[in-house]
Amino acid sequence: MPSPPGGFEVPLWRSLAVFRLASLAYVCALAVRDADRYAHPYAVAVLILVMIAWTALTAVGYARPAWRRWPLLLADLGVALAVVLATPWVVGRSALAAGVPTMGVAWMAGPVLAWAVAHGRRGGTVAALLVAGADLATRERISQSSFTGVILMLLAGVVVGHVARLAATAEERLQRAVQLEAATRERERLARGIHDSVLQVLALVQRRGADLPGEAGELARLAGEQEAALRALIAGADPPPGGPPDDAGAAAVDLRDLLGRYASAAVALSAPATPVPLPRRVAGEVAAATGAALDNVGRHAGGRAWVLIEDEGTTVTVSIRDEGPGIPAGRLAEAAAQGRLGVAQSIRGRVADVGGTVRIVSAPETGTEVELTVPRSAR
Repeated sequence: MPSPPGGFEVPLWRSLAVFRLASLAYVCALAVRDADRYAHPYAVAVLILVMIAWTALTAVGYARPAWRRWPLLLADLGVALAVVLATPWVVGRSALAAGVPTMGVAWMAGPVLAWAVAHGRRGGTVAALLVAGADLATRERISQSSFTGVILMLLAGVVVGHVARLAATAEERLQRAVQLEAATRERERLARGIHDSVLQVLALVQRRGADLPGEAGELARLAGEQEAALRALIAGADPPPGGPPDDAGAAAVDLRDLLGRYASAAVALSAPATPVPLPRRVAGEVAAATGAALDNVGRHAGGRAWVLIEDEGTTVTVSIRDEGPGIPAGRLAEAAAQGRLGVAQSIRGRVADVGGTVRIVSAPETGTEVELTVPRSAR
């Protein structure tokens, strides 16, 4: 996978460019020294010009993250193999047998290192084996020194590939840490705003209505519960007893028990005769989304609703249907644009967080059906 712009792998690509320039200079120095021993000196000069041009092209190409892909990598390896395979003809087998170095020498390790930086240990190993195989194929007599060069090239591909993967992993961890810090700061900012507004209002409602009889007292009690839950949420603590199930436990719970608390004279609940087990977090989010949907029914559709739980094996579906006036076309998008995110966050957001989907079917004067489908296990 190519490294992102400004990543930890950038110094590796720059080092590779320096290595290729240095190895090219070494090849040129050897060519000057052994010019009178080559079988075709002019062909050697042409080959060196090709190596110079290709070194410049790869230096520019690998400097651009968008170019560090298979086309350039394969072309780079192909040029190196062509240079190595052309050695017996341009240098001459008699000169090679007399100890004259091949044309590639250290320069042919450039593609190996490029593959290692781009694709880790595996990429470096594959490229090293291909280049080493081509180098050995050009030799009439394979000695211990020939194998030493192969081993060194293979080790270089493995080690550089390992370092490149470590750099990519370190960069990913750094990005996650930066994202977490940004999320924490945003949470603290929101917490300050909520504390100065919503929590103060809820606390005031609880204090003034605690001693009132009837529905006023019940509203005050609910305001107190929501204040405690909201304080726990912005503080990062577990919700108080009686709140939604926490995320810590992975044990399965029966969804029928969680949704049973919504059953009443106005809300009919239909569920399988056998338990409907779901992970605690999944079940909690489904129950909260169902509660949000029923709250909308109470406010907009007269409060009469039917809830159906369907256990479909790998998934569980909860349907909430009412006989209200329905939702006009475009109303949900309009509400979201106005900052009223009950459906977008309390229903769609909760279900999406556990890998589920929400389907809303509604038309004027025909009621609304909200269908929540979640996988058996949390994402």
